[in-house]
This record gives sequence, C-alpha cells and structure tokens, in this order.
Amino acid sequence: MLMDIVEARHLGQHRLFLRFEDGVEGEVDIAGIVGFTGILTPLAGTAFFAKVVADTETDTVTWPNGADLDPDVLHAALTGVPVAHSLNLADAS
Repeated sequence: MLMDIVEARHLGQHRLFLRFEDGVEGEVDIAGIVGFTGILTPLAGTAFFAKVVADTETDTVTWPNGADLDPDVLHAALTGVPVAHSLNLADAS
C-alpha cells in the first residue's frame, strides 16, 4: 500500500521528520535503512542530505540528484508494520 509523504524536514545528520497522508508522522534515521551507494552516495554528506524535499509529483522524499526513497519502507520504519508484499509466490502456483 503506497502512503504519500506530504512533509519532510531535515533534523540533522541523516535524520528526517516525515508526515504521511494518513497522519503517521515521526523521525526516521535514514542511515539505519539504506546504504549510501550508487545514486545515494551523495546523501552520505549531511549538507547534501539536508536538501531533501517532499516531492508532490512522486509523493516521496527526493534530492537534487534524482535520488528518492520508497515511501512504503519509510512508513514501515515509523510504524513498525512490515511492508506488505503484493504477490505471494506460494499462492501463485
């Protein structure tokens, strides 16, 4: 289930305040969720990381280099509810 991010603020280091369309909000430490490799490499620098925005077109957090993060993963990080899988391979046979 896709939950749109409607607000994002940098809180220092690699922490963000996020608010979702369903009212869930809170602080998440991105460093504990992703590795800063590939397109995410620039996010390792806190000055660049601070340039985060809540993008109204993609409904998630994005940075100037085009990096973005899956809002479902971020929602799960805040709520503790695992991301639901849309396809159960055991049922597909």
